[in-house]
Amino acid sequence: MKTVLYVPLDDRPANLDDVIVQGKAAGIHIVTPNLSDIKNRLDSEKTVDGTTLLGTSTPVYGKPSKIHDFILKHAAKVDGFIISSDMLAYGGLIGSRQLRGDGGGAYPEYDEETTSLLDVIRVIKQKYPRKPVFVMDTIMRLATTSFADGLALDAYNESRALMQQPRQTYTEFEDIIQGYNLSPDGVEYGTTTYFDKEQYYNTRQHKFKTNLYILDQLARTGYIDFLAVGVDDANTQGVQINEIKYVEARINEWLGGTNGQNPDRAIILPDADGLGHALVARMANQLFRGGARTRYAVKYFGPHGNSIINTYEYMDVHENVVRHVDIVGGVLVADSAYPEPEVVTDVGAGLENEQLVAVAADQVVPFDMTSELDRMTKGHPGNSGENTGIDIEIIAITALDQVQAALEQLTLNSEQGLPSVLIDFVGKGPANVDVAEALLNSPYTGRVLGYSAWNTPGNKIGIAVGMGQSRYALITTEKHEHKLRDAMNAHGSLLFKRFLKDYYYKAVAIADIRTYSRAHALYTNVATLSDQNMLLFNSEEDYAHLQTLLRDLMQTYTTALANKTAFQTGNVAIKQICNDELSYATYGSALLEYGNPDFIWGRAFEITLNPQVTLN
Repeated sequence: MKTVLYVPLDDRPANLDDVIVQGKAAGIHIVTPNLSDIKNRLDSEKTVDGTTLLGTSTPVYGKPSKIHDFILKHAAKVDGFIISSDMLAYGGLIGSRQLRGDGGGAYPEYDEETTSLLDVIRVIKQKYPRKPVFVMDTIMRLATTSFADGLALDAYNESRALMQQPRQTYTEFEDIIQGYNLSPDGVEYGTTTYFDKEQYYNTRQHKFKTNLYILDQLARTGYIDFLAVGVDDANTQGVQINEIKYVEARINEWLGGTNGQNPDRAIILPDADGLGHALVARMANQLFRGGARTRYAVKYFGPHGNSIINTYEYMDVHENVVRHVDIVGGVLVADSAYPEPEVVTDVGAGLENEQLVAVAADQVVPFDMTSELDRMTKGHPGNSGENTGIDIEIIAITALDQVQAALEQLTLNSEQGLPSVLIDFVGKGPANVDVAEALLNSPYTGRVLGYSAWNTPGNKIGIAVGMGQSRYALITTEKHEHKLRDAMNAHGSLLFKRFLKDYYYKAVAIADIRTYSRAHALYTNVATLSDQNMLLFNSEEDYAHLQTLLRDLMQTYTTALANKTAFQTGNVAIKQICNDELSYATYGSALLEYGNPDFIWGRAFEITLNPQVTLN
């Protein structure tokens, strides 16, 4: 079994638990730092006056020095590296957004402690030049973190509103970091009430210097084999745009990119929590298939992805698909939509409680596939017609009224032996209930290589395509029966989890959790927000009740999901593809330990959930 060192963005399940299981499903042992060294938590202390919350404090971040030492300790024993620069340099994603008193010194000597930590990447590549080194970095998001370092939801809303206002255009690095507060007319934006704007800009300066250091000192010089830059919580305008365009220009100038992207060296796109999945997929493809390009097609059932831009992203959904396919080591060779729209209506996918913004199709320039189509070669002999030359098809559902057409395509693919990946873009954050039920009533859903309906479009794509690519890398190359069996159980467990979490928890059970938490809030001024930090805003007794409620609900929904057609006993999943022939395993049991589900960050939004599915 191959072994890969993995430094996650933080310890949330999307970045840690799920990626570890994804690795098992691809025959890869994922080695991670000690949990105590990557632990991230929101504020853990509070000050109150009767039933009024005055403030919160004391978040928990990871330990960068421990991460540095972990990398060096395990470097000799692993086959490759996937490293989050945010965890290595700042202790995680929320740590990278911690407000600062200054923005550091002049680049490149802006912060000796930070650059020394990052330079461990140089050390391991020099010592082990044949081992792949993949790095995920992020452009700092627009908003502050709610209930971390005393910043409440008012600060989040104020900061996001201000930071998505248009900025004066700059192309030089120093101009960008000095011009964060300038409107297109060169007028400074006004004062803030709920957060310190100058400290925010200091944080942004420091983080962007780190972005540049990684590009300039590590990627350009060859110490990083592949760099994935995620833009977290973005918009089509605002303080990030100059940074994004600067990174794209450096990818062109330093890394041989075109239009700000190079599938062989660096990609920048809207995503953060899906990057771990995507880079594990790229690693699996590298270790098992020598980096051979997997040929993808995407079919949109509803509006084409090039007509959809989410309110939390700056790139249209279709280009986001293309770029994620680039990250995992694939190439998109065909795309289409059923039906082809003229103008998009309001279709959904995004952060919870948010709406998707749609634009007219002619306002977005679709990705040019001409050069990629030239690379097509013969695919599975069982495929015919438009699927010839395709290894995996992404079925992207963007309209509820097209779900039956999507299921017909899934059925056709399965009967022709073409592996599929499913993405639900209809749901606004979680799965759409009607889409999920329709999918679960099809036996062919149990055969897909990847599925997601979790959070933003970028997250959904990264998770689903990452699952699909890493799984494909194993089942087309592995011959040992026991390895295939163990990996099959891991894949079945992860696919089952995606529906259990994205649908049954995020779209159904979470309502009961929120209702109880808010009805039993300790403080009147955060009653409607109590589920965002239940450890602080509910009593110990009520928090214990919420845990019990969660565990009882998820036992019920585990049983319900196991009885759905997709996962019922006797249905099959793809176990192996050998000489273009598919073999299958049969679904058996599904178990969720009663005490497993929990609120890992003390909030309703995110839970641990690790079901175990066994196939025969």
